[in-house]
Amino acid sequence: MANVMVFLDQHFICEQASPEELDRLWARGWRHFGTYFFRYSVALHWGGIHTVIPLRVDLARFAPSRSQKRVLAKNRDLTVKVRDSFIDGEKVDLFFRHRRRFKNNIPDSIYDFLTEDPGCKPCLNRELSIYDGEKMVAASFLDVGKRSTSAVYSMFDPVETKRSLGIFAILQSIQYSIELKYRYYYIGYAYREPSIYDYKKNFGALESFDWKQSWRPMKGTTNEKSKLGCS
Repeated sequence: MANVMVFLDQHFICEQASPEELDRLWARGWRHFGTYFFRYSVALHWGGIHTVIPLRVDLARFAPSRSQKRVLAKNRDLTVKVRDSFIDGEKVDLFFRHRRRFKNNIPDSIYDFLTEDPGCKPCLNRELSIYDGEKMVAASFLDVGKRSTSAVYSMFDPVETKRSLGIFAILQSIQYSIELKYRYYYIGYAYREPSIYDYKKNFGALESFDWKQSWRPMKGTTNEKSKLGCS
């Protein structure tokens, strides 16, 4: 039977969400920026209609690919600090350097994605700040639920493009989620059609949501247990 496309475009405002509520929302394809929670199954970008697919990683089955292991090795000299999220001048400066990469849909502010008190509003959020010596070169903001985590926003210094810091931040978020003994890491939305978000499809043990009730393994993902060994 052919798949029937589901059309959704929903949102609500939530000032505070519990870890259990977050797990339930993520499992139904919801995401949020600040206190604005949303889910949509179709997007209009780059002059065409794109089918949205929520993605998550089954942490018990995850293992990095060869290229991802190379990214980890390339960045062994970096320091990763995990802490409650907060915004300061250093992160604002990094945000504005990061946004130079974009030609379309350019965000105005880091507060397009985070509240002014991102560590606890609307939920517990941890940041993974990545340093080269004393210089912050990347930061990733991660929601923490009861049994799952979810990526909110990541940014990196464009002059460090050769380091693949976006991939490195995801791998570090996955490792942190595994250390919490959690079940899933929600990596965000991608499109069924080719797009700039295809990098999200390159992680092992990946599952996609059908916008009804089911998460299903995506083809080509690994069933091996994680052996990241990140510091």
